[in-house]
Amino acid sequence: MSEVAKPERSPEAPVLQVQGLKTHLGASHNPVRAVDGVDLTLRRGETFVLVGESGCGKSMIALSLMRLLPPGGRIVAGEVLLEGRSLLDLPEVAMRGERGGSIGMIFQEPMTSLNPVMTVGRQVAEAVRLHDPQHAGDSRPRVIELFRQVGIPDPERRVDEYPHQLSGGMKQRVMIAIALAGRPRVLIADEPTTALDVTIQAQVLELLKDLQRETGMAIMLITHDLGVVAETGDRVGVMYAGQLVETADVRPFFAQPRHPYSRKLFRALPGPEKRDQGLDIIPGMVPPLDQPFPLCRFLDRCEAAQAVCREAPPPWQGSPGDGYRCHLAVDQIHLEAPVLPPRRHAAKTDRPLMQARNLQMYFPIRRGVLRRTVGHVRAVDGLDLDLYPSRTLALVGESGCGKTTAGKALLQLLRPTGGSVRFDAQELTRLKGEPLRRLRRQFQIIFQDPASSMNPRMLVEDIVAEGMVAQGLGGSRADRRQRVARLLDQVGLPEAALRRYPHEFSGGQRQRIAIARALAVEPRLIVCDEPTSALDVSVQAQVLNLLKELQQELELSYLFITHNIAVVAYLADEVAVMYLGRIVEQGPVSVILNQALHPYTQALLSAVPVPDPAHHRSVLRLEGDMPSPANPPVGCHFHERCPRAEARCREAYPPMVEIDAGHRAACWLVSEGQDEQVSDISSKGESE
Repeated sequence: MSEVAKPERSPEAPVLQVQGLKTHLGASHNPVRAVDGVDLTLRRGETFVLVGESGCGKSMIALSLMRLLPPGGRIVAGEVLLEGRSLLDLPEVAMRGERGGSIGMIFQEPMTSLNPVMTVGRQVAEAVRLHDPQHAGDSRPRVIELFRQVGIPDPERRVDEYPHQLSGGMKQRVMIAIALAGRPRVLIADEPTTALDVTIQAQVLELLKDLQRETGMAIMLITHDLGVVAETGDRVGVMYAGQLVETADVRPFFAQPRHPYSRKLFRALPGPEKRDQGLDIIPGMVPPLDQPFPLCRFLDRCEAAQAVCREAPPPWQGSPGDGYRCHLAVDQIHLEAPVLPPRRHAAKTDRPLMQARNLQMYFPIRRGVLRRTVGHVRAVDGLDLDLYPSRTLALVGESGCGKTTAGKALLQLLRPTGGSVRFDAQELTRLKGEPLRRLRRQFQIIFQDPASSMNPRMLVEDIVAEGMVAQGLGGSRADRRQRVARLLDQVGLPEAALRRYPHEFSGGQRQRIAIARALAVEPRLIVCDEPTSALDVSVQAQVLNLLKELQQELELSYLFITHNIAVVAYLADEVAVMYLGRIVEQGPVSVILNQALHPYTQALLSAVPVPDPAHHRSVLRLEGDMPSPANPPVGCHFHERCPRAEARCREAYPPMVEIDAGHRAACWLVSEGQDEQVSDISSKGESE
């Protein structure tokens, strides 16, 4: 176990100073004011974290500092000083030496930032040759050193691999190696862990802190995860509509956020203490930035607004590095508690709505001219699940463990290789054609990325009604239009959305459209595949409230696939933990989160960042990556990464045993000492 500790802050002069920065996009007569007068400082060895909703200007600040603005973007005012030198006055040829040298950047999506036809070693070598003259002639030793520095195992071999051969965490480490090639004094990390599992996220954050301790570099971290802020930040800046509305040291910020927007962000966080109530939401959206703002930018969404807020722009209260932008004193800001109906807990019936036994989903590996099958990817390898009416089962695990494949196999979107799936006593694996199509209205799916699951050339009305047309439901087109309008109202969208296209909506609104589409055929079960993974905290709260309200109103069952443990704690009734195609632990949510027994579950929970800077957690670090499902290890699939593995773990896969009512786990360490008090569920499942 490794104790997470923050590096000590330095009282030195700022490494980076930003004063009055303004960045405009588009036409000069009506520009988008993406960054509108931002002041901030960054000192050696310090981590400054920028938080806020999508569209607030966080990433645009980073691109402005790097002078990597998109076409039509320009810095119209302000000053950026790096160790006293003005970056904005440098010609482009000189800026290239600073960019990637003195100031490095880790971009949000490593897969789109890496060249797929070049080895990762060559891509890091390019940065070495540009910014490290000492190793420009023979860069390979320096590249290997960088790979070892960022924790990539077997670097001599990895330098010759391509991006597609690396996991998400490894690709992010390559991006960090590129950023470190010039030995930067300032590192900008734009959402470096957004798409990563909590275990990989913990490794990347720990790596950045270790590198910061070794080199003394300053870090500007952009994120929307307040847990990451609490764990890694020294100071925090809250962005809203192109402006900083609050800056503070992290501990005082979490103890008492001052701006109404900051307070609403905290109240929108899900957690176990909020299970029986709704999450607070921020109504409306970030206002368009193609307009001047004579008043407070948060005015239309602020429930604490008073008359003075409608008369003049808000002043900055406090010092430049520790204050907030608001007319009201801290004790004048009063937010009402959200008024939402209490949650009704559905009783667990004896009969599952959907039941899977020994579910298998294998994909053939074909090679050679004749495309012969030489092996199989065992994406789902003997899955047992029970989904009960009006309840939520959360399926959690790292990327690549088979969660999404399992969800699609349950719904017969992928035809299982083996096993049984029964829905309301009907065996789905034997149904084909029209009988299966008729039954599909009973179970639907909400895909992870709503934008890619919608036809961009179809109107929202047709997207939502598509299932009704396929099932012959809803009557005439006019009748279907009325039903679609009611569905949109049910998910919180106006009727005007009927005649608009998907690209005209925000991410949260597109997710609401996807939910309306799933509800259109009146299903009893919905598979929710990471429906909040790409959403801001405030939008996530809206979607979670909506899902909970719909479950109570329509008595829906959910299979909720996610890696966000806070969402699991808030929404789920039961949790199943998946590793390499198999369930390793399952039970009631309170038991799994508080009394987890499997080492993998314990590692997952230990890696979750807690939004409390006073909380010191011990991370049970998992070494290496998940093995390939095409060649799973002999014995327990987890033994190669398990810190408690024994000889028997390498010899045979442990049976699934029941510890308490509804709580079961597959681990030799859990099995020992149970004797007659533990029933072997694997044999019982075979007899069924």
